[in-house]
Amino acid sequence: MEKSHSASYAAAGVNIEAGYEGVRLMKKHVARTMIPGVVSDIGGFGGLFTPDIKGMEEPTLVMGTDGVGTKQRLAQLMDKHDTVGIDCVAMCVNDIVCAGAKPIAFLDYIAIGKNEPEKVATLVSGVAEGCVQAGCALIGGETAEHPGTMEAEDYDLAGFAVGIVDKAKVLDQNKMEVGDVVLALPSSGCHSNGYSLVRKVFDVENTDLNKYYDELGETLGEALLKPTIIYVKPVLAAMEAAEVHGVSHITGGGFYENIPRCIPDGLCAKINKKSIKVPAIFNLLQKEGNIPERDMYNTYNMGVGMAVIVSKDTVDAAVKALANEGCEAYVIGEIIAGEDKVQLVD
Repeated sequence: MEKSHSASYAAAGVNIEAGYEGVRLMKKHVARTMIPGVVSDIGGFGGLFTPDIKGMEEPTLVMGTDGVGTKQRLAQLMDKHDTVGIDCVAMCVNDIVCAGAKPIAFLDYIAIGKNEPEKVATLVSGVAEGCVQAGCALIGGETAEHPGTMEAEDYDLAGFAVGIVDKAKVLDQNKMEVGDVVLALPSSGCHSNGYSLVRKVFDVENTDLNKYYDELGETLGEALLKPTIIYVKPVLAAMEAAEVHGVSHITGGGFYENIPRCIPDGLCAKINKKSIKVPAIFNLLQKEGNIPERDMYNTYNMGVGMAVIVSKDTVDAAVKALANEGCEAYVIGEIIAGEDKVQLVD
């Protein structure tokens, strides 16, 4: 690669040598994610991984893909790029763990207006940190320079995760029944959803994101850029310790779109809004934007990053297992008979 150079391509705005430098700088971050099963090194045409399937009768792959969305604009405005990679990983692995799968491998994709190797490496450092938190390996990725179609400082970060589970252990929502308990796994804030509305309400292009808010206990920028929590290890621990009948990752669409995805026909998750511990950022957002309460619960997680539905007999075991992994879960509702799939009550 040391002989690779194209003056014509550079004149068109693409610096292939900067791409090679970015790969060199990111390798130390990628190395943190290496787990048993990784076969290939960064830089090949594909990432190779040999999963450990001992003890599995029907190894089943579960895959998920997502991006960070317009939250990235906050990172660009604040010139802080080391956490959005965590968001990228979180949005993928938190989805696949809902099926009971353990993430094993991750790939990222960065489209960027101008390839600045240090910035790219910083972005990847966040991805690597997310992979460490999820217990999976960063086995590959791609950085694409897009001159003329993106501003120099712009980028878009997306990812793809692969997980594995024995087919017999895939979460079966049909085991859910009346009387099951809904647990809330606390969020860190907005996570990676609803940022188009966030940016509109706070007019982030023209606002001092370093302004300190007493009600937040931090600056607005710090509150909004806080990375998404990765729930993989706590949720897998709960699945081992208790009878988990459903898991919902509360992302875009909030409670009304996401909780029904794990509820079978004929049942309904009855959620007590007064029991939810709502972070201050949501109260400030609702007040500043004059947003109706229903819209808040139909857009944001409101402090519940994941809802885990467990049998009433194993609630204590689930809460203990989650706590052992640093996740302080609490009860916010129960499963009742009904066709609505989700009800939010005062």
